[in-house]
Amino acid sequence: MNSDDFEKRLERQAIRPIPGEWRREILQNANGASASPTNIQNSKFKTFVSELLWPCPEAWAGLAAVWLAILTVNFFTADRSPVIAQKASPNSPETLMALRQQEWIFAELNEPPEAPVAERPKPQQPRPHSERREEFLAA
Repeated sequence: MNSDDFEKRLERQAIRPIPGEWRREILQNANGASASPTNIQNSKFKTFVSELLWPCPEAWAGLAAVWLAILTVNFFTADRSPVIAQKASPNSPETLMALRQQEWIFAELNEPPEAPVAERPKPQQPRPHSERREEFLAA
């Protein structure tokens, strides 16, 4: 069968309408899929990323490659040797004596100074009110 014969035969066939139930179901599925929140969010994200990368995608790709190289080098050169605690050597008697002397000097320097004994304030004799006014007026 030749492709021209097929096309001629197709032209002669009558177009049958889609059953109403199928049409309704197809349109509902199409409308539901296009308005779902995940599709809207995905399309917004894709738009944002494409607008961000649009000015120079080669530069962004190069920057990503540099960061990937830095992270790879950092990962492979990291020191993974286990840390082992070393036992401290005991202090010598001279060191202990020096520490005790330092503690004694520190305690001596931190003693509160002896406060001088203050005399009690002398009570003032009450004066007549008229004299007090003269003081304020004179000042």
